[in-house]
Amino acid sequence: MTASSFDQAPPTKLSHFIGGRPFPGSGARLGEVFDPAAGKVAALVPLGGAAEIEAAVAAATAALPAWANTPPLRRARVLFRFKELLERNADELTALITREHGKVLWDARGELTRGIEVVEFACGIPHLLKGDFSDQIGGGIDSWSIRQPVGVCAGITPFNFPVMVPMWMFPVALACGNTFVLKPSERDPSPSLRMAELLTEAGLPDGVFNVLHGDREVVDGLLTDPRVSAISFVGSTPIARHIYSTGAAHGKRVQALGGAKNHLVVMPDADLDQAVEALIGSAYGSAGERCMAISVAVAVGDVADRLVARLAERARALKVGPGTAPDAEMGPLVTRDHWNRVKGYVDLGVTEGADLVVDGRNLKVSGHEEGFFLGGCLFDKVLPSMRIYKEEIFGPVLDVVRLPDLDAAINLVNAHEYGNGVAVFTRDGGTAREFCRRIAAGMVGVNVPIPVPMAFHSFGGWKNSLFGDHAMHGPEGVHFYTRLKTVTSRWPEAGALSANPFVMPTH
Repeated sequence: MTASSFDQAPPTKLSHFIGGRPFPGSGARLGEVFDPAAGKVAALVPLGGAAEIEAAVAAATAALPAWANTPPLRRARVLFRFKELLERNADELTALITREHGKVLWDARGELTRGIEVVEFACGIPHLLKGDFSDQIGGGIDSWSIRQPVGVCAGITPFNFPVMVPMWMFPVALACGNTFVLKPSERDPSPSLRMAELLTEAGLPDGVFNVLHGDREVVDGLLTDPRVSAISFVGSTPIARHIYSTGAAHGKRVQALGGAKNHLVVMPDADLDQAVEALIGSAYGSAGERCMAISVAVAVGDVADRLVARLAERARALKVGPGTAPDAEMGPLVTRDHWNRVKGYVDLGVTEGADLVVDGRNLKVSGHEEGFFLGGCLFDKVLPSMRIYKEEIFGPVLDVVRLPDLDAAINLVNAHEYGNGVAVFTRDGGTAREFCRRIAAGMVGVNVPIPVPMAFHSFGGWKNSLFGDHAMHGPEGVHFYTRLKTVTSRWPEAGALSANPFVMPTH
């Protein structure tokens, strides 16, 4: 695949996917989907309204009784076939991610792999839905628990992982017997449509999985529709707070993952080669458009000068280009608007007095001058009072904060409003243990820069990085997408009833 393989493709007209087939909708409002490497419109996506919301939710509602009553083993077999189809069509899905998001192909393949891992986890749903049984809790009385589907579920997903984040949600939801309406980002919607087609090919009944494109009108419609029982969301904190408060006010179960400002603490005894490469990959990979990107390097003690010098050398050498270029390490930002937003933060950091050691604002990629490219930016001597430290930038911008010791580093991280992910690089086991115990974040890495849990664990942050009681995928996902029911049962025999029906006969 060449660097210009997408440049000449004409814009295509996309559709929704409702009731097992493409659904054009009214087409009254259209959004532009860009090829960010070329800076050109690649597709037009319909933005749904009341009619499309009604069609999607009605289809999911109609399909719910039969799918919920389908044995978990049969649901798992559909997911097994879906997993096989994902692997068979991996090149196509990877290309779609790169075309509309811009991340390099190997990074897009990694995203797909992490999504497939959740499908693999969901294939074990017959085991995951097993309940508990207590024999003889009272005279002739048994008690047991079961988990049952919550109903019609909706997922609202961000642009930065158009395959992985939806697959954090719908495989587990479907395996548990729910039906699903996915509202993907309108910036890169094509991968969701392809996954819908593959689910149908895998044997998923019509209406069990639906794709509904749109903006806030669709989101608010799903949040307030009484037929929707659960909402899953990943995105910025202001929107996550709105999703949580609105959904909960309408009686829905909600998990809403918000923003992040992830720190990587580099101790004086750290392996500097490992720390530098970890920071480069986690700060600039996917152009920093990751909720688990490291955006703050905390340099402890005398490691700061050496760390900044090495980071600067490596950041200047980053290979930036279209995601299809074989040697590219970092691709473009997703849209021109987002490019302007990230560049504005770099301008702000200079105004605030931080030391801009590496400036990527004027980067131009030969042959792709209209693309949304921004080079890696590195700030040193950033202060906690600065907006570039406090706010989520979501771009290839790394801040370095200098602190004297571990206590100061832990206090800095814990004082931040976000608590998504954090990492420490050290050779000392005692330091690592103390850091893990005291740090206020949901996901912690020790000499691991991006501690995203595997599918059989669960993903979720603390503080303003997560609204709701459940993290995503893994055991937490099964709990979120099911309701617990506990049954207490007795089969009475003549003369065996308690003399006092208001007292549990425990002997």
